[in-house]
Amino acid sequence: MSQLSKNTQQTLPIRSELIAWTQLVELTCVEPATVAELLEMGWIDPVRTGAEDYLFRSSDVYRIQKLLRLCRDLEISFGAGSIIVDLLERVERLEQEISELRRLL
Repeated sequence: MSQLSKNTQQTLPIRSELIAWTQLVELTCVEPATVAELLEMGWIDPVRTGAEDYLFRSSDVYRIQKLLRLCRDLEISFGAGSIIVDLLERVERLEQEISELRRLL
């Protein structure tokens, strides 16, 4: 392998599964103010970069879409919707644990 290709391979950035603020807004079709509100509520917890930017996980997109659907369909606030999403996720985790425990029996 040539020295040039070695240097090129060493300097390539690692592929990230994190999503920038603008991508999150596009993927979820929410206003930036809504994302800011969810951040203030502590409902989404993005990674902070050295430049003080936010990077979100793909699971945040799914959670926000679920939240928006619940709030729209049930005509409830973000606060109420976020509690419901959190409880649904907790039930899902508990069901997974039960399944794992049943396999051990």
